[in-house]
Amino acid sequence: MNTPSPLATQIKAMLVRDLMLQITPEEIGDDQPLFGPGSLGLGLGGRLQLVVALDKNYGLKIPDAARGEKDHADSQ
Repeated sequence: MNTPSPLATQIKAMLVRDLMLQITPEEIGDDQPLFGPGSLGLGLGGRLQLVVALDKNYGLKIPDAARGEKDHADSQ
């Protein structure tokens, strides 16, 4: 059994705390998706909460997804 890295442990705790998940950080698998089948079950509101939590806790800025998809399509 692998021991999670300190960063993985911090991120799981952030997910539980800031997204108000009804599970413990230890219940989140290292490869568990956030969205879709077998995921944490985050919906549209959860996505927004995740973006805010990443910015607040780590200073990460998530660009507008719709714009990113358009820019990607334009570059091909």
